Amino acid sequence: MGDKITVPHILKMKQRGERITCLTAYDYSFARILDEAGVEMLLVGDSLGCVIQGGANTLAVTMDEMIYHTRLVAHGCKRALVIGDMPFMSYQTGTADALRNAGRFFKEAGAAAIKLEGGVAVQESIRAIVAAGMPVMGHIGLTPQSVHQFGGYKIQGREKNRREAVLRDATAVESAGAFAVVLEGIPQDLAGEITERLTIPTIGIGAGVECDGQVLVIHDMLGLFDDFVPKFVKRYADVKQTMLGAVKEFMVEVKERKFPAEEHSFK
Repeated sequence: MGDKITVPHILKMKQRGERITCLTAYDYSFARILDEAGVEMLLVGDSLGCVIQGGANTLAVTMDEMIYHTRLVAHGCKRALVIGDMPFMSYQTGTADALRNAGRFFKEAGAAAIKLEGGVAVQESIRAIVAAGMPVMGHIGLTPQSVHQFGGYKIQGREKNRREAVLRDATAVESAGAFAVVLEGIPQDLAGEITERLTIPTIGIGAGVECDGQVLVIHDMLGLFDDFVPKFVKRYADVKQTMLGAVKEFMVEVKERKFPAEEHSFK
């Protein structure tokens, strides 16, 4: 499988022009599969609020829940870089809270990095966390924890003033010491401009092909979650239909007394 992926490895991938792959994971079994496949980074996203917990957004996810799921993913990884997602109100209340909560991902969950949303507004928290020896991934553009401020999940950076604000956020994240930044829900040309400007890798989700890497929610790309499907999602498999078929076959065999057969029984 190769050597353990580290933050310096990710930075060198940008320097070499190698595209970076990232997927979300929320438990041990999925993490093992994605790690075996060779994905460089696994993000334990607060998106679990939607795809695991069934919420309308990510805002209700707690620190304890994020620590729990990050620990499960870390147990399943031998190679991938595991990134814990800082949930809503775990860092917005000040640098001291951001530092303390970031530390929990490393002490309690075995994460190798953390991610938090925002640019200029959180640069001091990023700087403090990095100064304490903890790698940080930024996240700008459409930041889901600000869904109510945006008035929904709307593309950011189309208007001139918003475009300039996203550019400022990108620069702020890099200057604060982040090793990478997620660009979500922004126009492709803006993502390309940011990618060219920054020395750290950009990881796109709904930001076009010019980014240094791409991330998707695993439940979206496998067709396991269809409550809503963003435009930027490509479904690489329809695992939901496969599961439905298997479960229905199991039900038929149980009702017809075909399962368990002799080979599944003890004597």
